[in-house]
Formats: sequence, structure tokens, C-alpha cells
Amino acid sequence: MPAHHTLSGQVALITGAAHRVGAVIARTLHDHGMNIVIHYRHSRAAAEGLQNELQAQRPDSVQLIQGDLLDTAGLPQLVHESYHWQGRLDALVNNASSFYPTPTEDVREAQWDELLGSNLKAPFFLAQAAAPFLRQGQGCIVNIVDIHAERPLKGYPVYSIAKAGLVMLTKTLARELAPEVRVNAVAPGAILWPEHDAGEATRQRIIARTALKRQGDPRDVARAVSFLVREAEYMTGQVLTVDGGRSLSN
Repeated sequence: MPAHHTLSGQVALITGAAHRVGAVIARTLHDHGMNIVIHYRHSRAAAEGLQNELQAQRPDSVQLIQGDLLDTAGLPQLVHESYHWQGRLDALVNNASSFYPTPTEDVREAQWDELLGSNLKAPFFLAQAAAPFLRQGQGCIVNIVDIHAERPLKGYPVYSIAKAGLVMLTKTLARELAPEVRVNAVAPGAILWPEHDAGEATRQRIIARTALKRQGDPRDVARAVSFLVREAEYMTGQVLTVDGGRSLSN
């Protein structure tokens, strides 16, 4: 795909795209002409609101698909519906993610299964199902990983393990699906605070340890995704870190 290639008419499936970073990725790729499949689990109202917003700009350009990514058997159907909507699938963005603390001494198997299921198992089986369709148009996969894939976040061991696995999945699939399909990742730092974060003092401490001394914006992540989809035709197996230099500090 040449660097100046237009995305007009291409189709992207974005998981967990009803709100937060996923919704900004959807808006950004839509702005570049892509038609968007918004996957959501429970956030139907938010998904419909985003669909209405984007279709006001371009009719018939957004499809909604509900699904539980922990239902592995249902993942091929989710991908097939995305493909058959317009007879093509050009990008898969694995954005959906569970994130919550799991102190090591208290981890339960259900938490392990949920965190690895949403962050690692589902992206793999979605990629497996999407690969034949992505090959048709020399498409790509972008996985949303985390700086804590390399530097574990204290109190979040299972999440950190899952994201580390997603980085290796990115590199592995880049080899397995080449040369037709590119597979890359984006690793955000402090972009959006989780709903259950530890408060203002923690936020300020994180920002103080970030080289650029400020919080990032979801658009920073979305622009990195857009670059990997639109322009990075000679990149595969790579992780773009979008963290304001946070990972430079000890």
C-alpha cells in the first residue's frame, strides 16, 4: 500500500470502540475515509450515539456489532459479519481491554481468564478469523498494548502479563501473516485515567515522571494508529510507544 494511498471505502473493525480511546480511533479513521465497524459489549447507547455522529458526516459508513470477546466461539462470526457488511475488511484494531488491579495474593482464576481473555486470547482468535479477509486487500492489524507490557505496573500483575503477551502476539503474527498482512502495535502511557484510579496525587506523580510533563490525549493514540494503517507500509512487528517519554524514567 503506497504511503499516499487513500483509505476511502476501506473497512476497519475496531473492538471496544463505543467510548474512550476506541471511539477516538473510530473518529480518526472515519475522518480519513474508512468505513467503521464499531464493536461493543454493553455500551449500546454510546455505540449508537457514535454511529449517528459519524453517519451524519457520511451516510451508511458505520456498522454496529455487539459481542462478548470472552466468547471465543463467537469471534469468527463477529469477523464474518464485519467482512460481509461491505464485502471487505482492511484493518482490525484490537482495542478492547479489561483493566483492574489484581494483587498477586488475591488473584482468582476468573480474573486471570478475563484479563488474558480480553487482552490476549480474543485478539489472537480475531486475527485468526480476519487473516483471510485482510490478505485479500493487503490489510493490517493494530493492537493496543501498554507501556506496562515491558515495565510491569505494581498491583496489576495479570494485566501486565496479558499485555506482554499481546506484544509477542504482535511480533509473532507479523511473521506468520507476512507478506500480505502487516501487524503492529501502539503502547500508550498516561492517556486516559481509569475509572478506578488512585486520585489526583497519583496522577501528578505519574505526570512528574513523564519527560514531557503532561498527560497525553486519546488523539495521540489515534494518530499513531492512523499512521500504522495509512502510511507505515514498510513496518511490521513494531510497537509505537506513545507515552510522552514516561518509559525513559526509572
